[in-house]
Amino acid sequence: MEPQLAELERLQTRILNRISKLELSLSTQNNNNNNNLSACDGGDTTEARLSTILRSNGVNDFAFKKVSSDYYDWPLESRRDVLGAASIDHLCKSIVLVNTQAPSNITDCSDFNNSKYYIVVVQYTARFNAETVKNYLYALNDGKIAKKKFN
Repeated sequence: MEPQLAELERLQTRILNRISKLELSLSTQNNNNNNNLSACDGGDTTEARLSTILRSNGVNDFAFKKVSSDYYDWPLESRRDVLGAASIDHLCKSIVLVNTQAPSNITDCSDFNNSKYYIVVVQYTARFNAETVKNYLYALNDGKIAKKKFN
């Protein structure tokens, strides 16, 4: 189980670093464009803006899928079909958590024990709750940061 946790931690750290770079890129674009992002990729859609940010940060293998507004009411089998997933166990959701209690000098993810942001990728079919994440972060920090500091 340890090698799997180490690999998961490595992947999470990579994802968090990418989020930090994307956030910095977006912040820079906002400042350079006077908060007007419509110049990105020739369009003003969220998809166009995100595509530009992803490409500019070296992410070239991604896809956006548009689904109905009632997507989350669908059974997992229907979601699997519309997304082209191999099984319902391949369906995941990503949750980006902001460490609202982080000291002001922590603005990125360079310290994975006490980052500004965490991303949690969870299979739809997994049992998961917020307490699980808090316990993980508490253990990661050897109990030095109280659970109540993690929101």
